[in-house]
Amino acid sequence: MKFNRSVYQALTMIGQFGINMLVPVFICSFLGMFLDKKFGTNFWVVVLFFVGAIAGAYNVFRFAKQIFQRESEQSAYLHQSRRNRRDKSEREDRPNKQNSV
Repeated sequence: MKFNRSVYQALTMIGQFGINMLVPVFICSFLGMFLDKKFGTNFWVVVLFFVGAIAGAYNVFRFAKQIFQRESEQSAYLHQSRRNRRDKSEREDRPNKQNSV
């Protein structure tokens, strides 16, 4: 069975969203566990977990914004070229008014 290229792009994007969210959470959580063991405290895991969650959410937001901007630029480019082709074909179809007078 042959899949569309857009299916693979969508799956890749989903994976990137997950990685962008989970990596900061895990790094900050492990750093918090290390600091808790080193200093004998119990709160660094919680604090750094939330810092990682906020950082991950910000990464996902930036990634989604970048994708949206890229798609809107591509869409604008495609619509512009379609409009240019349509205008050109309309100019070729209708006779020149100066020549008909």
